[in-house]
Amino acid sequence: MSSSELALPQRRELALLGIAVLAVSTSGPLIAATVAPALAIAFWRNALATAATLPLAVGKGLTTLPWRAWRATVLAGFLLAAHFATWMIGVKTTTVAAATALTATQPIWSALFARIRGVRITPAAWWGIGLAVAATAVLTGLDVRVSGRAALGDVLALVAGVFAAGYVTAGARARRYAATTVYTAGCYGTTSIVLAGLMAATGVSYTGFPAADWGRIVALTGGAQLLGHSLFNHVLRTTSPTVVSLAILFEVPGAAVLAALFLHQRIELFQIPAFAVLIGALALVIRAGGRAVPAE
Repeated sequence: MSSSELALPQRRELALLGIAVLAVSTSGPLIAATVAPALAIAFWRNALATAATLPLAVGKGLTTLPWRAWRATVLAGFLLAAHFATWMIGVKTTTVAAATALTATQPIWSALFARIRGVRITPAAWWGIGLAVAATAVLTGLDVRVSGRAALGDVLALVAGVFAAGYVTAGARARRYAATTVYTAGCYGTTSIVLAGLMAATGVSYTGFPAADWGRIVALTGGAQLLGHSLFNHVLRTTSPTVVSLAILFEVPGAAVLAALFLHQRIELFQIPAFAVLIGALALVIRAGGRAVPAE
């Protein structure tokens, strides 16, 4: 296993990660304002993204993709569907703060998956990951309610973090062999099929939402899905899943700023130093990446 698991991304990749974070930061406020069922929102954003990317993917080699790439792509699609299902249901059954903070454990799981693959993560990197997750909990104002319904939501949000880490890890493997459009079309298509099955099994309606909800779903598709997730998937070819998972944490302050601007939610004073800690933690992990060595 290469020692560059956490190596510093190139300037171009850092810029793309920044754009992706800004795009996915629109997700929380849009979902919060949408009354459609969580599974329906997740299904439509993936189905519409599949329709948008499929024509491009066919011309980029979708039909000639090697089996090992298909296997990783389909696995990533299943894991993304599981992530959406658990997180979007979790956020409806517990507080948004608790769900976001628990899902933000994703970098820990990504690092553990890297360790299983044979990468030895340095102590400095583990410290950075821990600081990043703690800072995210502070940013969200972690509030774990003591009730059966909220506890279920907390568990679902934590599991969503595991699925998200698995999705990014599988995506990194698929991106070794597949172009971005090919991978995203295959992944989002798989996710759509899985979510459609879950909706059919649970009786969730595909339609019947207010016109404003459809507008928000289209906005989610164009911003968080096609721009945000697709850019994350693009940089996975040259950037490790652990670093990408850490970058995704910046969705939290990004969403907070957008919520303050458009939903008139306050940014608390204590959140500002937590944002600084989050930036420092990411820098610590990337700096430590140069010293990561293969496991014996």
